[in-house]
Amino acid sequence: MAVGLPNSGTHAMDEEARAEVDVLNSRLDKTAQLTKKIQACLGRLEATGQSVRDVAGPLSGETKRLQVLGKNIDAVITAIDRLRQPADSKNDEEQVVRSGPEKAGLSNYLASVKRLNKSLADMQASNLRANQNTMADLGRLIKSGNAQLENYFDQLLRAETPRSVEPLHFITKDKPFPVLGQDKITRLGLISAYIATSSKQSGQESPVARLYGEIRGPYISSSLVNLAAASVNTAKKKNPNAVYRAGTNGIGTYAQGLEGMFLAEYENICSIFTREDWGIVFQATCQAALAELARTLRELNAHIKSHLTTDCALSYEVTEIITALSAKLETRTGELKSSLAAALKPIRDTAKMSLAELLEETKRKISSLPALPQDGAPTPMVAETMQRLQSMVEFIRPISSIMISLGDGGWKSPAAMGGRSADTIPSLASFDVGADGKDIFAHYCLDTIEVLLSSLDQKARMMLKNKAVAGVFIANSVVIIRRMIWDSELAPLLNSRLDILEQWRKRATASYTDICRDISVYLFDTIHTSRTARPTSGPADSASVVKALGSKDREKIKEKFTNFNNAFEELVSKHKSYSMEREVRAMFGEDIRQKLQPLYDRFWDRYHEIDKGKGKYVKYDKSSIAAVFLSLAS
Repeated sequence: MAVGLPNSGTHAMDEEARAEVDVLNSRLDKTAQLTKKIQACLGRLEATGQSVRDVAGPLSGETKRLQVLGKNIDAVITAIDRLRQPADSKNDEEQVVRSGPEKAGLSNYLASVKRLNKSLADMQASNLRANQNTMADLGRLIKSGNAQLENYFDQLLRAETPRSVEPLHFITKDKPFPVLGQDKITRLGLISAYIATSSKQSGQESPVARLYGEIRGPYISSSLVNLAAASVNTAKKKNPNAVYRAGTNGIGTYAQGLEGMFLAEYENICSIFTREDWGIVFQATCQAALAELARTLRELNAHIKSHLTTDCALSYEVTEIITALSAKLETRTGELKSSLAAALKPIRDTAKMSLAELLEETKRKISSLPALPQDGAPTPMVAETMQRLQSMVEFIRPISSIMISLGDGGWKSPAAMGGRSADTIPSLASFDVGADGKDIFAHYCLDTIEVLLSSLDQKARMMLKNKAVAGVFIANSVVIIRRMIWDSELAPLLNSRLDILEQWRKRATASYTDICRDISVYLFDTIHTSRTARPTSGPADSASVVKALGSKDREKIKEKFTNFNNAFEELVSKHKSYSMEREVRAMFGEDIRQKLQPLYDRFWDRYHEIDKGKGKYVKYDKSSIAAVFLSLAS
């Protein structure tokens, strides 16, 4: 039947679905049973693991403790071995130490002593009572080793150090000053390095640094003693009154010797000692030579003070040379500046003081002159003073420094003569950089010239009653001063500043030619005129003039000619008798001519016919008197 077919198909599908559901349910049952079994197994495994942990935990902790204990035991054994090692090796090191650095070899010896120092340090760090005796033995060994190293340093250095050398040999031949041999420097340096380290650890000064100064110091001072003596001896001139000239004292060579010896020694020191010890050792090594330099400069200073007017320039030269030496050593070593400044200070103070003292000495010497030449001749004081200025300009560099430190006009103040109190060598940085030392020195020269001329003028007023002689005396002095400026290195400094000399020249000329005023009175006449009779202009007709004179006027004219002749001849005689410098004679002769010749020519033109050419009253015609005037200037 058509309706029954679908129902049978549906039934079959349902049966198939139920069968699949049954299969799935069966699998779920098996999975649930398996899960329970797994859970049961996990529970048993967890219980077993806990049991294992309960058993293994204590075993692991104990194992770790045993490992730590084992390591500690190993460390103790190692420490014991290390502590026993110095004691075990002490005998070996003792043999090296007792044999000495020369026999054992310096490197081997130093290594042995260093090992002893390390062993002692390790034992001191352990602080075990059992090691006290060994530590004491090590300490004695180290002390003995250090002492032998110091002795070996002393021995090596003395063997290489001569009693002295001759610095002149190296200076004249331009050879480098001797230094220690490289082999000796290497060994000395090794010893110094070890001793320095050891001394610093104990907070003491290195004994080999002291040894070096004790050995090398006398060598340097002994080598320089002859140059020091020569510096003093060359200050004593054969002619005590001679002005000191640059380079005639041995101080320059002495300074060269000091520089060469000091720099060679500094090279040795830098090669042997550590950098922080260079300055200390160098200062100590040079002290004996510096003390000798200071003594030498004190002797030179005493000589300069007792011969200040002639030897003041030596103080300038010494100041320049020692200042230059200080600068060179400061640049190369960074040391000795203060020591050299202290040694130089007495002479530098004398150099500064000399500027004012020389002015006062000029006044004193002129004031104490017992007499002045009655013929107007110049006193030697003029040339001496100018020679001193000439010698000073040769030392313009140190004088400029001194001038700047005093300031312009500082020589006029007694308080300024003490200078700077500090024991330092001034540098340009300590002064007014705008100051010109040469310019200040030029002002000092002008002050000196003014003091000289004013003192001479004052003395001339007291001792030379004749104004003409006083004029000659001052004029001679002015000319000599001017000549000595022109003929020296003073010229560039003073040529444009000589107004002061021109003023004194005019004053001297006025004093000398004052006599012309008295003589010129004889060449003046009184001319009476009227409205009807006036003098004609142009050259006078002497015959007409004389003819117009009355008898009394004629006698007056004759008397004027006679008086003029007598006064003029006396003037000429005295003029020729005076001691004049060539320039002064020419100057005064020309000045007299200018004052008198025009007056005489006029007078002669008017009145020469007074004696009708007989020459009884009119002794000179215009040409003959012109010749006399010319002779006054030659």
